[in-house]
Amino acid sequence: MENERNTDRLAGYIIKLGGLAIILALCLYFKNVLIYIIAAFVVSLIGRPVMKLLRRIKIKGKSAPDWLLAILTILIIIAFFVLIVTQMIPLISNIIRDASALGSTSTVGPNPIEKVNQWLIGVFPNLDPDFDIAALLIQKVQELVDFGKVGGIVGSVASLVVDLFVALFSVTFISFFFIKEEGLFDRIICALVPDKHELTLNKTLNEIKELLSRYFVGLLIEMIGVALIDFLGLWLIARLDFSYAIGIAFIAGLLNVIPYVGPIIGEVIGVVFGIVLKLGVGAGLDVNVWVFALIILAIMLTAQLIDNFIYQPLIYSTSIKAHPLEIFIVLLMAGHIGGTIGMLVAIPAYTVVRVVAIRFFYRYKIIQRLVPDLSEEDKIIENID
Repeated sequence: MENERNTDRLAGYIIKLGGLAIILALCLYFKNVLIYIIAAFVVSLIGRPVMKLLRRIKIKGKSAPDWLLAILTILIIIAFFVLIVTQMIPLISNIIRDASALGSTSTVGPNPIEKVNQWLIGVFPNLDPDFDIAALLIQKVQELVDFGKVGGIVGSVASLVVDLFVALFSVTFISFFFIKEEGLFDRIICALVPDKHELTLNKTLNEIKELLSRYFVGLLIEMIGVALIDFLGLWLIARLDFSYAIGIAFIAGLLNVIPYVGPIIGEVIGVVFGIVLKLGVGAGLDVNVWVFALIILAIMLTAQLIDNFIYQPLIYSTSIKAHPLEIFIVLLMAGHIGGTIGMLVAIPAYTVVRVVAIRFFYRYKIIQRLVPDLSEEDKIIENID
């Protein structure tokens, strides 16, 4: 009798593992579809506050139907990002165009390219006295361009455009239904688990959606906040032109989304652009170029300190509710596994894992130590009683 029970139990485990293997295989095979669904879910999380706000608007005591509000929500999100892109691309192009003046006669003295060449020859004596960094860069670009592959490049670009259109349309279409029917994603996930776990999973999904919605909205606010501080400092203190200041600030704010590494890259780009614009068109304060570089660095470091001590604690404390050391270790591991992309998705992914662990595995010691201050209400879950 005992052997039969063990055999049945083993058979049950094998069936479950087989089912899990089939699900994983399907996810890998249809990974593009899965990515579209996850992206649409993220869009729906960003659209939740917008949808709630639109529902408060009533005409003659009645709000608009959900399908119309969902369409308006998506249009608002699209319009926001399109506005940013269409406004920022000309500004960044303007910075690059004016920075290219570095190759011509500068308004602040001799040709700066010659200064760079002389400095490099002084640092590296083995260089040829006629060394020209501009000619070297042009040569390397020419080596990278193989005109025999133009046809293949055109075909790849056309394929990329088609894939991008399919992705955007798919994400938008799926997002519409996720926003219109708030519990649709929950029902899809709950359909994959046994009935006895459905109530707990539903609570888990609600908590995950709430936390991630706060996180993504907070991340957007953080990006705008950092960009705003950088812009005001570059415009009012460094005296860069409005277009230069807002362009550099936008780049820094956008890169700030990448944890730890992004802000450093943004600061380097900001300082380099500042030096190039100073040498090329005489932009900014009338000071030595290296003093000007230090001023820009100080401005961007100040923005980063404000982000580290004000923005990030508020965002992380209200979203993932995790210890800073937890976040740091998770980001290191994610960066080691997936590089920059891994670091970008690390915090949302860890939020999901953390909530699932709390809801389903809080009885284990390691989870209790990671979340020692869990309230009694949160402990009323299926596996704890």
